[in-house]
Amino acid sequence: MCGDTDCAALILAAGQGTRMKSELAKVLHTVAGKTMIRYVLEAVQAVSPARIVMVIGYQADAVCLELAGERLDFILQAERLGTGHAALMAQQSFAGFTGTIIVLNGDTPLLRSATLARFISYHRSEGASGSVLSAEIDDPTGYGRIVRDERGAFLRIMEHKDASEEVRAIREISSGIFCFESADLFGALGKVDRRNVQGEYYITDVMEILRRDGKRTGVYLCDQREEVLGINTVEQLQAAERLMRKYG
Repeated sequence: MCGDTDCAALILAAGQGTRMKSELAKVLHTVAGKTMIRYVLEAVQAVSPARIVMVIGYQADAVCLELAGERLDFILQAERLGTGHAALMAQQSFAGFTGTIIVLNGDTPLLRSATLARFISYHRSEGASGSVLSAEIDDPTGYGRIVRDERGAFLRIMEHKDASEEVRAIREISSGIFCFESADLFGALGKVDRRNVQGEYYITDVMEILRRDGKRTGVYLCDQREEVLGINTVEQLQAAERLMRKYG
């Protein structure tokens, strides 16, 4: 578990989720009767972070209403310029905090707190500045790929839309779940640019920036790959519903 003072969480939940074919914000869609964002929040709460910050944007009022009464801070991302931009919006909320920040998205309802706890333990045992939770999946379409060197060491995360066919053949994907040391995260975010297909600031670029700066980076391969898959389509939502009802 995190402990009371040395760990915090940043949940990115500002997106609309256009592929859900619904006007409802993606994180407010339900799985087995509960919103995706509430599953994620409960998984985070179970590892006892000192503070939880959530970046919201599309249908911000509705997300706030869904989580009314919970102990967390909301940050509004009025102009959504990518996950890196969303994380940078939260910098002031972590002023004075010097511990580990768990960064995750609000669309991973199958994530279990035990997996999150093991990931945090890995990050700390490695003495890493940044770590990413990965998984190997049969169809990695749409996910960022974990690119390694010839020795298997981490090089970078390459988003699907920016990747070559060779990189797209890689089956190990980034879950979008990270652990960063606070100063390293916000220092690297200032170096992230928008030179990519989508013209966005990617938080995934932080990992490569840390590596280039001589910081230690790690990759924790999750053996329960279903847990870390994001929900981006109606079909994925239905699959998550089946898994949730099967395993509870």
